Amino acid sequence: MISRQLLLTYLYLLVYISLSSGVILYNKWVLSPKYFNFPLPITLTMIHMGFSGLVAFFLIRVFKVVSPVKMTFEIYATCVIPISAFFAASLWFGNTAYLFISVAFIQMLKALMPVATFLMAVICGTDKLRCDLFLNMVLVSFGVVISSYGEIHFNVVGTVYQVTGIVAEALRLVLTQVLLQKKGLTLNPITSLYYIAPCSFVFLFIPWYLLEMPGMDVSQIQFNAWIFLSNALCALALNFSIFLVIGRTGAVTIRVAGVLKDWILIALSTVIFPESTITKLNIIGYAIALCGVVMYNYLKAKDVRSSQTPGESNNERAAKDLMTEKRSPDLYGLDENSSSGLGAKNGRNGSHVEVIVDEEAPLIPSLKGLSSRTKPS
Repeated sequence: MISRQLLLTYLYLLVYISLSSGVILYNKWVLSPKYFNFPLPITLTMIHMGFSGLVAFFLIRVFKVVSPVKMTFEIYATCVIPISAFFAASLWFGNTAYLFISVAFIQMLKALMPVATFLMAVICGTDKLRCDLFLNMVLVSFGVVISSYGEIHFNVVGTVYQVTGIVAEALRLVLTQVLLQKKGLTLNPITSLYYIAPCSFVFLFIPWYLLEMPGMDVSQIQFNAWIFLSNALCALALNFSIFLVIGRTGAVTIRVAGVLKDWILIALSTVIFPESTITKLNIIGYAIALCGVVMYNYLKAKDVRSSQTPGESNNERAAKDLMTEKRSPDLYGLDENSSSGLGAKNGRNGSHVEVIVDEEAPLIPSLKGLSSRTKPS
């Protein structure tokens, strides 16, 4: 018999995969000129940020669900603002890519996320350039190049937008580690949205005012309140599903579920959007890229094991591994069980924080959680 706790874990995983895939497919459907025809990605992203920030405000200030953190001007200016800027940029460029390339190809390009994050970490000094990890990154890049070569509807503009979004997200993740490790800021998903969503909205307003607003013809825009409300609700629900999944799955489960989600999403996108065609080269290239990602994660996990004290007994090591793999109630400074990891394709051990990489999810790890996941160099 499967225990009730295991069933709940599977249920949370299923909810996360469904919501994460749903947000991506829903955004594509709304933005695509062939379907709902709302080709205004910055406007859509601002709707998400505005709605999420408003809900977080009511949950914190009106309903008192959680308490706000002690946010000084210095922390806000040096941490929240730059992280929000890169978060806004990653959403802007990522959503704009839907106008030009297919969901399947976008997911294949996202295999570059570990490459971008590793390079940014090396540049920022939070990781060291090693030959084995570098070769893995070359393998991932080679696989993505093959996938791109096999893409029937390859579009340079869309590819540039997506890759730029990946770089912006990588910078956000590295900045989150570099800046917040020093501050020890403790934020859960609600307080993350409370501080980051309004700031991201402001950053998005600038490109919206310069790029989208001048060409907006209100008479030509389809605006369905139920469509946009449900779309924003899906994006918000994704944040909370991530919050629920963190405490019920371990690092390995998270990564496997993330890969499974990507394959499901690629398959679903070809059914929902018939114009999205997958070729053999697409599949071969993506498989090669995933091999590189898997090897990268394996090497990082090996680094953690090798950093253990040499005098530890096998039982002590097993217990430490179990504690690392177990759900961690205080991982993000949370008091209750949480869970967020399905989209973490590039969870990093050693000098890195295991972070969440997903659409509309600005979850910020706290120093409290870092202490159990990192080793001093």
